[in-house]
Amino acid sequence: MFIETEATPNPATLKFLPGQDVMGARGTADFISEEAATRSPLAARLFQLDGVARVFLGADFVTVTKTHESDWAELRPQVLGALMEHAMAGRPVMAGDEAEDDAEDTDPADAEVVAQIKELLDTRVRPAVAGDGGDIVFRGFRDGIVKLRMQGACSGCPSSRATLKHGVENMLRHYVPEVVAVEQVEA
Repeated sequence: MFIETEATPNPATLKFLPGQDVMGARGTADFISEEAATRSPLAARLFQLDGVARVFLGADFVTVTKTHESDWAELRPQVLGALMEHAMAGRPVMAGDEAEDDAEDTDPADAEVVAQIKELLDTRVRPAVAGDGGDIVFRGFRDGIVKLRMQGACSGCPSSRATLKHGVENMLRHYVPEVVAVEQVEA
């Protein structure tokens, strides 16, 4: 098994591509702590490594965010080993529920607008964000404000707020006149 590694715009995060499905079409999963990783044997295994701060599971990739004290020169080979060991042993990526299912803060009267926003996010934004090792999740739309959560490499990335404001917000406002602003929400 050969696992490729890619840099992301977030210097604390690397993207690992195992050449096979991780979550596939089941969605994504973002783990911000070892305690949160109990539903994923893979994420739990990665959190056992000293220096892992966050784990994100995408369709065909895993992003790992390191602590400030850690060095990728030491941590990268450990992550590669853990990923390879996990895959070779045939262990599951997830146990139970595969993808997160957070509640949305949306007015039911805005269903048509929300459908337009989600379509634009799914077709124009998510593929680009996934290319950088992350994901963007719709969390709500109320009073013209779209609430989005950044995951994986995009969470905590220095350029993510600029991407939201100058890229995503401008695009949504252009195609959906009801949108007045985009806000980032935390987990």
